Amino acid sequence: MKFVMYNDNQPGILTDAGVIDIGDLCPGGGQAAMVHLVTNYDDLKAQLDARAVEGTPVAGAQLQAPLPRPNKILCMGGNYREFGAREPSPMWGFTKSLHAILSPGGTVVLPDIDANIFHHEAELVLVFGKGGKDIPASEAMDHVFGYTAGVDVSARMPAPGGGRVPNTLPVAEHKSHPTFCPLGPCIVTKDEIADPEKLQVTLSVDGELRVNYNTDDLAHSIAESIEFVAAIEEISPGDVLFMGTNHQGLGAMQDGDTIEMGVEGVGSFTFSVSDPLKRRWPRGVDEASARDVREGAGGPGRQARPLPAE
Repeated sequence: MKFVMYNDNQPGILTDAGVIDIGDLCPGGGQAAMVHLVTNYDDLKAQLDARAVEGTPVAGAQLQAPLPRPNKILCMGGNYREFGAREPSPMWGFTKSLHAILSPGGTVVLPDIDANIFHHEAELVLVFGKGGKDIPASEAMDHVFGYTAGVDVSARMPAPGGGRVPNTLPVAEHKSHPTFCPLGPCIVTKDEIADPEKLQVTLSVDGELRVNYNTDDLAHSIAESIEFVAAIEEISPGDVLFMGTNHQGLGAMQDGDTIEMGVEGVGSFTFSVSDPLKRRWPRGVDEASARDVREGAGGPGRQARPLPAE
C-alpha cells in the first residue's frame, strides 16, 4: 500500500484511481497523522484495505512530502561501492535539519554561500515504524515500516567542515539549508518491496538521465546501517534514514533545472531549482567528483568551481 500527504498535509492512500482520503482514520494531520498510521498500521489495515477499494478519489489532490516533519533525518555517508570500485569503508553518518524537507513539485533554492558546486544525491529512504535504541542487525528490519525516495542536496564547500566525529551523527550544515531535502512521492509499505537491496535509483535533469544505479551496490546492508545509527541515536516512529548514494552520476544543480527522481517500486517525483545568483557549472555528470570518490582521492566537489559570469 502507498501512503501520501496531500493538499493541507492530509493523509491519503495513493491508488491507480487517485488519492483516497484517510484523515478520519489518522487524526491530527501532518506528521502526527503519519506517525499514528505507522504505529497503528496492523490495527488499521482492514479499514485501510476497504477504503482503498471503496473510497472516492480526491479531486485535484496535490502531493506533499509524505513525512512533513520527522523527528530525525538520519543519513548514511559513503555507503556505496561506486559500482564495485571501492571496498566498504568504516560506517559513518550525519543528520539533516528538519527545515530542509521539500514537497514534490517544490523548488530547491540555492543559497548565497561560497560553494564549489551544488550536487543532487538521489537515495532510497527508509521510514521507521517502530522506535528504539541499540537495535541489533538481526532485529533491524522489524523496525522498518516502508520506503520512500529522497534527494540529499549537497553544497560542496571549499574547505572541510570540521571532519567526522566518532560516535556522533553531526548535523551536516552544508546539506541542511531550507529546501535541501526533497522527499516523495509516497511511502510504500515494506511488504510491497520484495528486496530493498535490489532497486533501481534514477535521477534526470531536464530529461537527461544522470543517476542510474542499483541498491545492490550498497557497501553496508540496510540492517547493518540501522544497527549503526541506532547505536548512536534514539529512533522514533516516522523518522527517516537516507541510505546514501552512488556518486557516479552526480552533477550540478543550477537555476532553471527541472529534476525528476525515482526509486523502483516507490515511484518518482519532480522539483525545480532556483538560484538567485544565477551561478553556472558545466552541464552533465561531474566526472571529476565521480572519479575522486571512485578512487578515494577526496570528497566530491573538491575541484569544481562555478563558471565565469558571461
